This record gives sequence, structure tokens and C-alpha cells, in this order.
Amino acid sequence: MTRASLDDLAAFAAVARARSFTRAAVTLATSTSNLSHTIRRLEARLGYRLLQRSSRSVSVTEAGETVLGTLGPALESIDGALDALDLGRNRVSGTLRLTTTRQAYEAVVRPVLPAFTTAHPDATVEVLIDYGYRDIVADRFDAGIRLGEKLERDMIALKVGPELSMAIVATPDHVANSAPIIHPSDLTQHRCINYRMVTAGTIYAWEFERDGQALDVGVSGPLTFNEPELMLEAVLDGLGIGYLLTHEVAPYVKDGRLVRLLSEWTPPFPGFHLYYSSRRQMRPVLAAFIQAVRGRI
Repeated sequence: MTRASLDDLAAFAAVARARSFTRAAVTLATSTSNLSHTIRRLEARLGYRLLQRSSRSVSVTEAGETVLGTLGPALESIDGALDALDLGRNRVSGTLRLTTTRQAYEAVVRPVLPAFTTAHPDATVEVLIDYGYRDIVADRFDAGIRLGEKLERDMIALKVGPELSMAIVATPDHVANSAPIIHPSDLTQHRCINYRMVTAGTIYAWEFERDGQALDVGVSGPLTFNEPELMLEAVLDGLGIGYLLTHEVAPYVKDGRLVRLLSEWTPPFPGFHLYYSSRRQMRPVLAAFIQAVRGRI
């Protein structure tokens, strides 16, 4: 097999896993048109269509599944062999790619960066702030950090923070000049600051629970953001009621700038978890980062 053939097969595997030429092209650092040409060339050489393309999606044909079933483990073995070389060097180097939310970055990543970068000058940390769940294998991330989420079976998760809770907050003036809020459903009659989940394309419904009773409430108001920091600023400006992590609003509740509401309806939930694939031998740079995070915990 020539090097060109191996590259073409690796390109096919990337598209098949990502189910997208665009995402695969980013991973492979090439253009979508070049990647499409590579796949057509491979299909012509094999005499089979490997991918079924439509205007909105990419799926793997039966022939493609057959090829991928053999190709996937072979490529992982190659990746594992290359990772083993890094392990043998006993030196932490290379780029550590992380996908994380802004809150997780502030709580987990930022505190360990000074010591980590000082201890490992040959390592580079690349952080992508993203609020959607990412396929870290397909998107070539070493690890991700999210709130306690439902992870894939082949992921290893490490709890990297305490349990968290949400808080319903408003300014004292808003509370004094508005109808009482006794039950979460009362929020539908108030001006609230909404949060848009960009990846899902929907407005987040505020989640509540009390005595085993779960309740989702869709609120409305003058403003919608996709960044919690901007939501907090809007609440502090008296523009509406907010739904934010308790530790983010705690200083403002303590100094009286905000009032917390419905606290009995917002119990704790699993906090931040760092997760990574169990299918690959761990790179030294990831192992060192996990050690740094565990040391802080």
C-alpha cells in the first residue's frame, strides 16, 4: 500500500466518523473541496461508493461500513504506536487540546495553568470554549470538561469539582416592585433573562426539582444571551430575573446587590467532569494535565 493510499483511507475514516466533510476537513487541516476529491478518488480506485452524500448530511454505505470496520482498529493501532513513542521519551510535550465551557475553564483549567505551563515548557495548551457536547475522538480533542453529563460508554470520566447548584436571582428593587414568586410557575409572569443553547438552536427551559418532583419552566423576557457572564450583568442591571450557577452569584447575594429566590427548588447536581477516550493510550501531556488537576482537587 502506498502512502497516498493510506492517507486517502485515513481521510475516509475522518469523514465517516464526523459524518461531515466540513468538520473532517477542519480536523485534517485541509479544504472541503480537496477532501471531497480525495474521497471520490478513493471510491474510483476501489470501485465502490463508500459515502452517501446529501445536501444536509453524510452517511456510510454498506461497503463503507465494511471498510471502516477493518480500517478503524488499524488506524487506532498506528495512533497507539505513535503515542507509545511519546511515552517512551518520558517528556511532556506537544499540544493538549481541550473542549470546555467558560465556567469549566474558570473553575478547572485556569487555576492550574500557571504551574502546568511552568513545569512543562515544551507543552502547549489549546482551549476551545464551546457549550455543545463534542465528540472528542472525531474532533481530535484530548479531553473535554463539562457538567456531569451522560457520557459515551468508551469515555473515562474524572470528577474535577464539587457538586453545583443553580440560583434564581434578581435585584432587591425587582423583587420589591413585582408580584411574589412562590412557585417556579410564577416566573412566567416575570421578565426573565433567557439562555440560548447555540448548538441545539433552542432556548433553555429552567430546571427545578423539589421532593422528587421535576419541573421545567419556559420563561420569557427582554433579553437572550448565550454567555452566562452577560446574563449576570443583565440581572445586576435590573433588566430581569436570572438563572445562574450559585457560586457565580454568591458574592452579589452576600453584598445585597442580588436576592436569591426559590432556593428550595434548586438542589445540588453533579459538578464538572473531565472526560477522555478509553480507546487510546494516554499521551504524556494529558496525563500530566490530569495529575495537575487532581493535585489541586
